[in-house]
Order: sequence, then structure tokens, then C-alpha cells
Amino acid sequence: MTPSISKLLCNLNTIIKNNWGLLLTITCILTIRSSFADWYTVPSGSMLPTIEIGDRVTVNKMAYDLRVPFSDLVIARMEEPSRGDIVVFESNAAHERLIKRIVGLPGDTIAMRNEVLYINGQPQKYLITKETDSEVLFTEYLGELQHTIRIDKARPSTHGNLTSVTIPDDYYLVMGDNRRNSADSRFYGLVPRAELRGKADRVAFSLDYDNYYLPKRERFALNLY
Repeated sequence: MTPSISKLLCNLNTIIKNNWGLLLTITCILTIRSSFADWYTVPSGSMLPTIEIGDRVTVNKMAYDLRVPFSDLVIARMEEPSRGDIVVFESNAAHERLIKRIVGLPGDTIAMRNEVLYINGQPQKYLITKETDSEVLFTEYLGELQHTIRIDKARPSTHGNLTSVTIPDDYYLVMGDNRRNSADSRFYGLVPRAELRGKADRVAFSLDYDNYYLPKRERFALNLY
């Protein structure tokens, strides 16, 4: 072993000994973020009004699968995704990480006509909660779950129809709550279960990009369901 390599190893050993507590903490944090919990910064308005641009949402990465840290290898299935879950997934079709809401489960037959969602032939219930010159907000009922969707009047209703599709095992149909402003299963197709990375459960905090990145106090620790 050359003197330079020996000196380097000696210095490295000294650094580890002097900072082992910090290194252990960093390793634990990275492991937790890899396999247990993380947060996701929402860059677009596809989930408005439920999730706003600038929200940092917490993601339960153990909601569906337990994975080997720092890998995509699944050790065990924890639970099956439910209709209405907001999921973060690595979309191979879109070539990016996305966040959307599950509206179709394996075995379902899903269609959309004139922006009304049909699940197994049954139209879902909608209730107008707010209307302005630019938008309409509806409460959409997905079984026992109800949530708000947005219709942007400035955009054409080309997203408003979906040819009937029956979902195979381990696939899901997802949509954004901002229905005319969301690239989702209507564009990229069904989402394989293997692409799911976790369930978003609440807004940790949010920054207002239009107001000097100041925190939005009303969004702090906001539950998404």
C-alpha cells in the first residue's frame, strides 16, 4: 500500500470515529426516506383544489409495500390501494414522478362521459359547491369518499370523455382533481402497482411562490382526506 493511500485511509478512519453519531443519523434519515416516509414537493396544479402548487405533502411509503432500503425490491405487500387514495408513483409512461388520485381499482370498468365518471356502469354523484367566471368546483362522491374537483372554464372539455376500460389485476386508473388540467390515465394509461411509491396523507407545509415564498399558514399540517 502506497503512503498516500495509507494516509487517506487513516484520515477517513479518523473522520468516521470523530463523526460516527452524525453519520449514523444521516444514514437513518436516508433509510427512513427511502423505505418508510418521505415528502413530495408538488410542482403543478393538476390536483387543485385538494393540493396546491408549493405544497410539500407527506408520503407514507409503507402504505402498500415494504421495500428493501435504497431499492425497488418489495419484501412484502402491506395493504391494497383503495379508491380515493392520493398516490405518488414513478410513471414510466410520463418519465417523471406524479401525484394523482385513484378512481379505478382492479376489476372495475371505468368510463367518463361529459366529465361524469362512471364506475361499473354507475354514474357518480356530483354537487356544485362554488362557481365563478373562471371555474366550477364540484363535490365528487366516490362511494363513501367525497372530495372536491375543479373544472377550469378557460380550457376545452377535451379531457371530459374516457372510453370504457376494464382494469386488470395490479393496475389502477388515476386522475387529477383538476380535471381539465391533469395529464393522467386518460393520457398515459393505467398505472401498474409496481410504480406506486406511497400514499400522500397530509400537507406538511406550503410556500407561496407569488408572495416571496412565505409559508401559507392555513396549509400547515392539513389533512388531505
